[in-house]
Amino acid sequence: MRPKYEVAGILGQYGDDFLKSHQVSCQKRKVIRAIVNCRTAALGGHLQGCPDCGNRQIAYNSCRNRHCPKCQAQQREKWIRARMEQVLPVPYFHVVFTIPSELNRLCMAYPKQLYNLLFSASWRTITIFSNDPGHLGARSGMTSILHTWGQNLCLHPHVHCLVPSGGIDRQDKWKEGRGKGKYLFPVKAMGQVFRAMFLKQLKLLKKKGEIEYVDLQGLVDPLFEKPWVVYAKRPFAGATSVIEYLGRYSHKVAISNHRIKAIEDGKVHFSYKNYRTQQNSQMHLGAQEFIRRFVQHILPKGFVRIRHFGICATRSKALLAVIKDRLLEQSPLEIISFAYPEWSQRPILCPKCKEGIMKNIRIILPIRAGPWRNP
Repeated sequence: MRPKYEVAGILGQYGDDFLKSHQVSCQKRKVIRAIVNCRTAALGGHLQGCPDCGNRQIAYNSCRNRHCPKCQAQQREKWIRARMEQVLPVPYFHVVFTIPSELNRLCMAYPKQLYNLLFSASWRTITIFSNDPGHLGARSGMTSILHTWGQNLCLHPHVHCLVPSGGIDRQDKWKEGRGKGKYLFPVKAMGQVFRAMFLKQLKLLKKKGEIEYVDLQGLVDPLFEKPWVVYAKRPFAGATSVIEYLGRYSHKVAISNHRIKAIEDGKVHFSYKNYRTQQNSQMHLGAQEFIRRFVQHILPKGFVRIRHFGICATRSKALLAVIKDRLLEQSPLEIISFAYPEWSQRPILCPKCKEGIMKNIRIILPIRAGPWRNP
């Protein structure tokens, strides 16, 4: 069911006041406008009709922006279908690399540089352990998905990684890790290596002049003394669990519309999960503060937030297919299928008679002059 309250409604009602009182980049302004205009007359649409009962309705176009809570289902489905071919019949681990909150100010000032650094440092950490014969001694791979938010919408940059339990050795054969699928690598040691890799590369960015910070050394030194969190979840049960995981994390936005419970008296009420107590609670924020927190999670234009490394990369697709065929001979992979057709082929039932299939009658042009260009 369509949620009663939406992020678009909050931005439409309070967004103008927020933009007047805050310095917001042109790219973020475009994203806000796209979300507000999503599935409205501003973007145009189609007039649809039912051939059985004659019912007529207008279906407005979506903005297709990756930050819009209403535009992710179709993109998520397409992405999952593309990933199905690369799933191996081996255990997979869910690994999360998180950077300390002390770096949040740098992330807000230099999001592209810091988030690229997060991807790079996490992959280098996996590479160091996978190349070590004491842990694996083979080429590993990783699919990483960047999330910049916590449940309360505060800045909390981290990457969710899907890592296979083994790798490909020099003879192009599959090799299981030392943990035999029960664990990946020692998480405390991974945290130490991740911290060293990240801070080392951060200093190089400062040296190259890509970031400017008055006392970077004073910021970095205390971080060397602080433990960095690396979380590794037990392996998935099978291929279905892997696909379900990909769909859950791949195209998430900062907050879904279903979490918004009420908008009243200039405040937004939304649900969130407190991971310390493992309980669901409700938070109340002023509309301006809610928008501020939401906007800080808008990524730079063109920034790639889902990345593939090692044997999971596109260039290793052919080799991965060969390894998959060999593994399938030993351990058959369960067949994964969707219970519904592609989005483009999915019929739309008439909401009135519940029997007829809605057909497009004519195109409705956008109200604005010229087509809306997705930022």
